[in-house]
Amino acid sequence: MPTETIHAEPALIPPLPDPCTVVVFGAHGDLALRKLMPSLFHLTRGNHLPENMLFVGFDRVDTNTDDYRKEVAKGQARAPGLQTMMLPKPKDWDSFLKNVYYFKGDLTNPAVFGDLREYLEKLEKERGLDSKRLFYLSLPPSIFPEGFKRLAEAKLIGPAARGPDKWARVIIEKPFGRDLESAVARNALVKTQLQEDETYRIDHYLGKETVQNVLFFRFANAIFEPLWNHNHIDHIQITAAETLGIEKRAGYYEEAGAMRDMIQNHLMQVLSLVAMEPPVTFDAESIRDEKVKVLKALRPIWPKDACSETIRGQYGVGRVGRNEVAGYRDELNVQPESTTETYVAVRAYIDNWRWAGTPFYLRTGKRLAKMDTEVAIVFKKTPHVVFKGLETAPANNTLVLQIQPNDGVSLSFEVKVPGSDNKLKSVPMHFRYPEAFHVENPSAYERLLLDAMEGDQTLFIRGDEVEAAWKFVTPIIHGWDDSPPPQFPNYKAGSWGPAASDEWLAEKGRKWHNI
Repeated sequence: MPTETIHAEPALIPPLPDPCTVVVFGAHGDLALRKLMPSLFHLTRGNHLPENMLFVGFDRVDTNTDDYRKEVAKGQARAPGLQTMMLPKPKDWDSFLKNVYYFKGDLTNPAVFGDLREYLEKLEKERGLDSKRLFYLSLPPSIFPEGFKRLAEAKLIGPAARGPDKWARVIIEKPFGRDLESAVARNALVKTQLQEDETYRIDHYLGKETVQNVLFFRFANAIFEPLWNHNHIDHIQITAAETLGIEKRAGYYEEAGAMRDMIQNHLMQVLSLVAMEPPVTFDAESIRDEKVKVLKALRPIWPKDACSETIRGQYGVGRVGRNEVAGYRDELNVQPESTTETYVAVRAYIDNWRWAGTPFYLRTGKRLAKMDTEVAIVFKKTPHVVFKGLETAPANNTLVLQIQPNDGVSLSFEVKVPGSDNKLKSVPMHFRYPEAFHVENPSAYERLLLDAMEGDQTLFIRGDEVEAAWKFVTPIIHGWDDSPPPQFPNYKAGSWGPAASDEWLAEKGRKWHNI
């Protein structure tokens, strides 16, 4: 059925953040050039930032500011999904690029951090800026501790960087450790220099408009919140399906696997938003308090139960769309007998009053049939069927919160098929963001970068959240390590994953919601 166009009321213009300096480490990397710099450009073009800003790229690549600005200007081509409905004009790029600078430095050289501080002080003095700095640390785990300590020694972060007219905030990219022990160690290191309100652990999923809408959908609609509990919901599925393979990231993926790459962070964050209690107020600490309560209430899956409460998979050769694709073990730099999982399904229970006995199924995989990230809330069946002569029993009503690629909400319900027979049919109602609002959602990084500049931590992960998630995941990984791995590969590229995953749900009379 058609979606009515929604005409938004004129919004108040939000205040701009203070002029500040954004320093991006790994400035020549894929993240910086495809996501961060284009996002900063769109924030500038949309008048969300003050005119007097500094964007400084830090990397060891031998180049200069003029050449780096040319690389950054290619960002629109690299990231065509960012606000392409309004193509930028040359003057838009000119006003942005005049604020972009490049600093060449090798992180392994301790002296380079003192040089960076002097460089930033020089630029800020020329612009009349206070020392308000946002550092984006996208550093490999092997060099993060050393780089972090060097930043503190150079007085770029920590107590020396605090004051009435200055601050230093740090955005930290995942991975936040590789198990509970390493996550606790990472948090302890960060706390030696940064206060929690200076620490911004970023998960780009939380910046997606439809992930944020989970909270608004739940707590702004009286017809759903009374049903949001174990009395009415049979189970909940959270799926992050990808058609892509590992995209030349074997070095990282062989160490991480699907559990560390997706479940521990992205899907656990979505789980906490779906399952949390209403916050006292809509502020960062109240929301994060409730998210932590959910993660702490997760029923442990001990190593001995890891293989019965989870399913692992690894893709083999197959077809995605029209293309034949290689199996995981045939990907570049992957070990020929690798037992790294590219598919995981986990059955989780939240032991609290609201969710007692209601299973949450978390599923992610690479080289699956469709790209699809969604939350499917499957309601319980009617307690008694009064209709005579039905060919099939009424299906479960299902509410789907679609995160990507087709952002929106759908609800299925049962209706009678016209005619003399008693036949039921499931029909959906759909809401889609692009059709309803005729605007393009900002990229996740735009929202998160702007929030960090404004000091808003609502969409960032607190240290105890990280540890609570790892506390749940780590015993599962230990259980896998202690058990013989499945016979890999066990699903074809282009399928919906291992057959064992479907059988696993069927044992409980359930099935996956596949788009």
